[in-house]
Amino acid sequence: MKFRHFLSVRNLLRRPVRTAALVLLSVFMSFSVFAGSVITASLRNGLESYSARLGADVVVVPYAATTKGTLESVLLQGIPGNFYMEAPLYEKIRRIEGVEVAAPQFYLASATASCCSVAVQLIGFDPDLDFSIQPWIRRSYEKELAEGDIIIGNRISMPTDRILSFYGVDCRVVAQLDETGTGLDTAIYANMDTIAAMIRGAQERNFHYFDDIDPANAVSCVMIKVKDGYDPELVAGNINIHVRKVSASKAGSMISGIAGGLKNVSAVIGLLTAVIWILAVVILAVAFAMISHERRREFAILRTIGATAGMVSGVILGEAAIQSLIGAVCGIALACLAIFPFHTAISSALGLPYLMPRISAVLLYAGLAILFTVAAAAGISAFSAHRVSRQDAGILLREDN
Repeated sequence: MKFRHFLSVRNLLRRPVRTAALVLLSVFMSFSVFAGSVITASLRNGLESYSARLGADVVVVPYAATTKGTLESVLLQGIPGNFYMEAPLYEKIRRIEGVEVAAPQFYLASATASCCSVAVQLIGFDPDLDFSIQPWIRRSYEKELAEGDIIIGNRISMPTDRILSFYGVDCRVVAQLDETGTGLDTAIYANMDTIAAMIRGAQERNFHYFDDIDPANAVSCVMIKVKDGYDPELVAGNINIHVRKVSASKAGSMISGIAGGLKNVSAVIGLLTAVIWILAVVILAVAFAMISHERRREFAILRTIGATAGMVSGVILGEAAIQSLIGAVCGIALACLAIFPFHTAISSALGLPYLMPRISAVLLYAGLAILFTVAAAAGISAFSAHRVSRQDAGILLREDN
């Protein structure tokens, strides 16, 4: 270890309170940069995942579902819900000009009673028509779903015997999906035959809410793929004109609304990060100026016993680098403890798709946070070191006498 490095370490240990205060400033700086980067990246990943998962050009739901925001609650927050339209409406939708494929989905909320293993959103789909769920499912399971087979979302615990029961129907868990960062991570997927068996079981157990529901003659929503050359917005408009009691919207408009919320949250995070950085930099600059003034006699003595101006500057820069590096690492560790164990709670609080970035991206954000923090501290200390190196040691010693 070079002498100036040794001296930097000794100086930091000799003044623990001052050192701790400067380290704390670095903690705030690295925490804000790292946490802000990870949360913003998670929101961006969630939006991309949601867009890919939706997979439709137009989404049609019963009008009542739009007034209550039910579909968004199911897809984004995983809140179980039930809403249905009659089969004749679905047939009308299929005949609208520009509709290439109309894939029905059936939403069934499980109960919290003893009839069901867990209270979740059950989503039924038609394997012969579906184009939005199956491409995502095939990443984990390539076979066809038989009656009684289910696929669970990423946030649902896999039972040891791979059996979950809903309304008296024992279902086999055949696969678990990758995380999407949306409410669909707490959903369960099955074909329409399995959903029909669950409804029959619910009716047999006197769940009267399902008395008038027949999955063979009702659907919850319709995912539409439009023909080439047709505008999804015009197709949605034609559905709204010609089919009563439903609401059709371009899938992009749903995504744009979420994107607007993401933009607002990202702007707030960016603003908070900037405010913390500005305050920390100002405080660091003032602190280094005061410390340099206080220690001018110390630096003058070093100069008189043979230390060069470069060596004194090296001591100052070394102290700043050590303090900021320790603070940056501690800030990142603190941010990890605050973000990663509670990412589900953060997603629920924001009400937006939230998918954590990969470990490689997290390491990149950590490296950048350390770099920015150390660079800021080094830049401020370099200015102080330059001022100290220009001062005459003899004059400084005589002033103190």
